Amino acid sequence: MSQASSAWSSSLNTNNPIPPSIPELSNGFRRVLAHIAGDGRLLTDPADCWAYGYDNSRRHALPQAVVFASDEEQILQLVSLCRDAGVPLTARGRGTGTTGATVPDRGGVVLSLERMDRILQIIPEDRLAIVQPGVLNAQLQQAVGDLGFFWPPDPTSAATCTIGGNLAYNSAGPRAVKYGTARESTLGLRVVTGRGEALRTGVMTTKGVVGYDLTRLIIGSEGTLAIITEATLKLTPLPETKRTLRATYKDIHAAAAAVSAIMAQPIIPCALEFMDASAIATVRHYAEFDLPDGAGAALMIELDGSAACIEESVSAVCAAARNAGLLELRRAESKEEIAALWKTRKALSPTLRHIAPKKINEDVVVPVSRMGEFIEGLEQLSQSTGIRIVNFGHAGNGNIHVNLLIDPDDPDEVARAAECLDAVFALVLRLDGTLSGEHGVGIEKRDFVGQELGPTALALMADIKRCFDPAGILNAGKGFPSP
Repeated sequence: MSQASSAWSSSLNTNNPIPPSIPELSNGFRRVLAHIAGDGRLLTDPADCWAYGYDNSRRHALPQAVVFASDEEQILQLVSLCRDAGVPLTARGRGTGTTGATVPDRGGVVLSLERMDRILQIIPEDRLAIVQPGVLNAQLQQAVGDLGFFWPPDPTSAATCTIGGNLAYNSAGPRAVKYGTARESTLGLRVVTGRGEALRTGVMTTKGVVGYDLTRLIIGSEGTLAIITEATLKLTPLPETKRTLRATYKDIHAAAAAVSAIMAQPIIPCALEFMDASAIATVRHYAEFDLPDGAGAALMIELDGSAACIEESVSAVCAAARNAGLLELRRAESKEEIAALWKTRKALSPTLRHIAPKKINEDVVVPVSRMGEFIEGLEQLSQSTGIRIVNFGHAGNGNIHVNLLIDPDDPDEVARAAECLDAVFALVLRLDGTLSGEHGVGIEKRDFVGQELGPTALALMADIKRCFDPAGILNAGKGFPSP
């Protein structure tokens, strides 16, 4: 078993209480912390802090204190206190991440940003919104939607995830195939670095090349460089209309060929999702769906645009979707039909959680042209390791959610799953892909990062970390393997 696999396997059932090696916070530190936090904004009782030590991964660790952020000045004081005392500080939104990035596995203080939840300004004529990090994605979408706009990132957890978390992970969702990720939809930030300094990055305009692009550097850094206190977001006008299609194929190769053909023509779908044969079989086992017999893969296709041009777009995409392996191409004509077509895809995640509550959910990306080769490789790995693998995701940009369904109480299966995961990552890199598309690295993937990044890149990134956070207090130990 590789070192990375061993580290992953040994952590699978860990609840991660504070290890004895983590020192208690001094009385002096606690007094200053209470003063900085203010009334009603500090938790220190372990029973109260416990709820802030998790995210949507298998991991959970107890912080020694939780502070609820009120404003940037308070965060500046808190960072300076933790910097001088060498106390780890972990920023947290609503805990919807899946990689353990907000789990305080080194103890210290959790900084919850959930109460900094104000939409500060919406400027329709400049197509931008200025928000605090605790604003929910769905809350922002509602506010700007009333003015005829949307913010492109639309993760599945939009109803509960925060804008700050979306930026920390560079989250995207189905619309990224057409509209890009959080990086492409953010103009600037206000942050507090690990030095205890406030910093404004970016611009209020859609063009700007003065200095290095610190905005894009901080987005996706998972709170290891700076804590976001405000974001200036680029808004996109809502399309006039949408059309929804579902294409069903005899196998993944036919579906992958269709994805390549769709992405090679001028019309870009606003969503292009896929399910492989295992995903279809999984859902069918628990519910009735009207997919044709022999379905080995399915694509959900959504198009948006002007009412005058939408039918031409539909025709072009339908033509690209047709090949010898196509079994059925359906088009929704009403809200009820749209809901029916999406039913299969939306039922998948809950079904998988029912089958394997502690499934391994990996988020990888391969070039669209190699997606069929990747799924075929996963099928071979499933057969050779005896680990059931179910795949679905964002086919338009090759972002595949690879789900390993295992029993975490079976040591042999856990060991085989670890070897299988190693092989999955090796396959991704062999196909010129990347180990994380939108879920981040956190704890779950940090021991695998060296497989993708060379020593020169890792050393340079370590230097950047020291420049932003010389005391190493911000989300310590996340994102990169230990030296």
